[in-house]
Amino acid sequence: MPPFNPGPRVFLKTCRACRSSTVRSSYRLQRRHASGQGHIRRKTQPNVLFACFLGVGGLVATTHSYYDYPFITSAFAESPPTPVDVKIEKSRRKKGLSKEENRETISSQHLQVKRSWENPGVYAWGSNSGRVVAPDSDEQTIRTPRRIPFFDGQLLRDIKLDRNFGAAITEKGDLLQWGVGFSTDVRQPTATLKGKNLKSLTISRDRVLALGSDGTVYSIPGAKEDQEKGKKVSESSWIPFLSYNSTISYRRLQPKDLGWNEKVKSIASGAEHLLILTSAGRLFTAASSSEEFPARGQLGIPGLIWTTRPPGPYDQPHEVSTLRGFEITAIAAGDYHSLALDKEGRVFAFGDNSSGQLGFDPTNEATYVDAPSLLPIQQLYASTGLSPTVKQIFAGGNNSFFTIDAATIARPGSDVKPALLGRITADTWSSGQGILGTLGNARWTHVQGTPTKLKALSGLFEYDETKNTVVPIRLKSLSVGSTHAAAIMDNVTHVQAGLSKGTDSENDTNWGADVVWWGGNEYFQLGNGRRNNLSVPGYIAPLDDGAEGSSSGARGIGSKGKRKEEHRFQITPRHSVDVGGRKVVFEQRVECGRMV
Repeated sequence: MPPFNPGPRVFLKTCRACRSSTVRSSYRLQRRHASGQGHIRRKTQPNVLFACFLGVGGLVATTHSYYDYPFITSAFAESPPTPVDVKIEKSRRKKGLSKEENRETISSQHLQVKRSWENPGVYAWGSNSGRVVAPDSDEQTIRTPRRIPFFDGQLLRDIKLDRNFGAAITEKGDLLQWGVGFSTDVRQPTATLKGKNLKSLTISRDRVLALGSDGTVYSIPGAKEDQEKGKKVSESSWIPFLSYNSTISYRRLQPKDLGWNEKVKSIASGAEHLLILTSAGRLFTAASSSEEFPARGQLGIPGLIWTTRPPGPYDQPHEVSTLRGFEITAIAAGDYHSLALDKEGRVFAFGDNSSGQLGFDPTNEATYVDAPSLLPIQQLYASTGLSPTVKQIFAGGNNSFFTIDAATIARPGSDVKPALLGRITADTWSSGQGILGTLGNARWTHVQGTPTKLKALSGLFEYDETKNTVVPIRLKSLSVGSTHAAAIMDNVTHVQAGLSKGTDSENDTNWGADVVWWGGNEYFQLGNGRRNNLSVPGYIAPLDDGAEGSSSGARGIGSKGKRKEEHRFQITPRHSVDVGGRKVVFEQRVECGRMV
């Protein structure tokens, strides 16, 4: 890599047709930082509901396209560039093709986006010991993404997977459950809780926690037997003064003393506890498992354990009074720890800290913290000339992740160019257990208290042709399973090819968002067909390898041993699509579960 040269710099532009380039880079996300080596130039091809995709090791929506991150070419005035032996790729265009056929020929990403719209469904992989990933198969592991036939052509509002049971919300808001943990006799997803207009769900060790559109929180047994034998709830009818018992046993978790128009906004569950966030920014916690009462401080109520719980239902919600006055905007739950983010970008953590997952080093005297503790995020950027603000929080297993926008500021004695003041650098940090690579920082660490930066997902920039400027590449979302994780990049996407005069060229193609996986891979939950753990983010092949002309896994090998052109799996962003003769707005999502 050439040394930094302060001379004139030219950022080369490429038209959309050039996004079919066969230049490839490993997902270390080849990049040049603006600090001296230029900005990233993305050169690639090229819901609301989501066409889902999940798995015990990973869950992913129907079809996806991917991006490359080649270096930006820099031209220096001081010396002429070294001659390069340029090989021109042979055109893949064929005579007589329509514009759309030509787009599919020159861009695998365009084809992935198109097929995701035409063929919504669920892909899953990882541990299948509970017949969750492949309900109709007795295979113990599913090594690469495989469709669950039951969901072909369906759109889902949400889906979560455990090794032993799965749960999903249909387009109409009904709950589906399946897996050995649900019933050893039922081999396909089965509707259980109906008519509640559910919008999202989360799962504990043995229960499904679902949030209705009206803010009602439902706690449903994971096992069919418990649903049938448990106490039924009395429900009102549309006929005045008439009520009836529910068809299955479930519980309602209702926070007390909610204000006028205040209702539950979102929920997140660990193995034994549930976080409940209201529209007023208040945080409540409750027990979410029928097997164990939370005892590692993850409820955020000092001294609250089974023997000290107040009278009433064991799973009644408790307000985290320590955070009263802070407007909480986001929550995240690991197996035994909790995170909360307020509107000012401050992060509070509580619960188990045996692996440093709370974001600070554990001590022998206290392996857990039972009251919210403010994380000293500013210390991560001490003496850097950057002012950090946490934008997102994520948690799962024994790990926590934070995305931070770091703004360039003027410090006393510093010589910062005015044009750089306020410039945002987007970084991703992690803490917790890293022995399986879950930290994503290229290290294998047992305990990581102080957050460590994921260099592969930090300090990235790309050129936005629409805004005509260089912009930071943030994370759109990050899903954390028990030992592995997946991140969707918030890179520039394009799904308007052929929809207007400006995008009607035969060379204008669609492309989606990059997605990468890392962490534990004992049950093939990373989806790359291999079993080795990954300590840095890596990509996988498109879900429908047949459409890409490549073999399974992340790279294709031709019949004569030659490497085929490599393609990456991408996520199709939210878009209005014609599905079955009706217009539907949906997107693809990735969910990491427990060993799936």
